[in-house]
Amino acid sequence: MPKAFGLVETRGLVAAIEAADAMVKTSNITLIGKERTDPAMITIKIVGDVAAVKSAVEAGAEAARKVGEVVATHIIPQPDEQLTTLFPELSDDKQVAKKEPVYKKEDKPVVETPSKKTEVKTIDVVKEEQPEETDLFEDSNDTIARLRREALNIKESKKEETKKTKPVPKPEHTLDEIEDLNVHQLRRLARSTEGFPIKGREISRANRPELIVYFQSLKK
Repeated sequence: MPKAFGLVETRGLVAAIEAADAMVKTSNITLIGKERTDPAMITIKIVGDVAAVKSAVEAGAEAARKVGEVVATHIIPQPDEQLTTLFPELSDDKQVAKKEPVYKKEDKPVVETPSKKTEVKTIDVVKEEQPEETDLFEDSNDTIARLRREALNIKESKKEETKKTKPVPKPEHTLDEIEDLNVHQLRRLARSTEGFPIKGREISRANRPELIVYFQSLKK
């Protein structure tokens, strides 16, 4: 356990940061963390020798007052070991360092051994089931080939039906039929007639008598 535990409580984060910076720069102490409570209460925690912690807390409180509000400061010389239940950071770093490698050494064989066994089992299962999988692929290939043949037959039959049902082109309109059409019908017929004297916007601007004259010129 450290020789002393120091606390500086401020209202607001800026004052807490300023206090922490001043404490670290003033004395040879260790900054172990911060605690936040509502409303906006932040406590900076440090550990070290009694004299170092005392001077650090005084410097931190003075620096925090310049930029914010200091609510309280406190120093606990020789903190009891039971305080580690509230503040785990107070536990001795050397004891923690001794425990870490022990856990790592025990964990390594436990993790690696089952992974190797499962890999061997997986390989055996795959080798045994390979013949069944190839049979399934052969069946699926046969099915796909059959569906393709059926699709091709359907396409060919549709083409034949299209050829049979292809509409016979209508005979050309006579002049009498053309003269009975209105201007909109004449314009549509002019656009679909190959070799019509005018095209595009000229057809849209032409009136009914003009369009009839053009059709008459084609019939000559």
